[in-house]
Amino acid sequence: MREGAEFRELMLQIVRTRMAFRRSMQRTLRKNNAGITFEMLQVLSSLWHEQGISQQILAERIAKDKACLTNLMNNLEKKGYVHRKEDLADRRNKLVFLTPEGEEFKDQIRPILDQVYVYAEKIIGIENIETMLSELKGVYDVLENVWGSFVLPALGHFLHQRTNRFFVPYCRTAF
Repeated sequence: MREGAEFRELMLQIVRTRMAFRRSMQRTLRKNNAGITFEMLQVLSSLWHEQGISQQILAERIAKDKACLTNLMNNLEKKGYVHRKEDLADRRNKLVFLTPEGEEFKDQIRPILDQVYVYAEKIIGIENIETMLSELKGVYDVLENVWGSFVLPALGHFLHQRTNRFFVPYCRTAF
């Protein structure tokens, strides 16, 4: 087996698991006639935790680009769940808030969504979840540091070989 193949398989399994989670939540939303998509749920869920954030921050939190988020926001506004206000500190930004209807929707859908979490937690087990969570946090930390510990030295060596110029690895200003 090729070096790194096990880690690649782990990353693929994480992606497949996320896709299964998305499908499960989408089925739950559809079965309960929620009238929203999984992506809309991501927006609402983020706002259930913190309101009055900019669309830029919201896009980063749910890992969507601005164009996609704008479309989601338009649809959620049409449903009456959110509204946007101009940021008085920076007029270029729009701050996003739940409407009373958005709060009411949360009260209706949250117990239904919680059933999915409770069911999965019972099947998988708290100990297993805690172990996986701890391990995934470790993977996250490794990946967050890959650029500085591997990519920069490798890239520096590559650039030095290609240009025959002096290059200081780890020096971000060289780019």
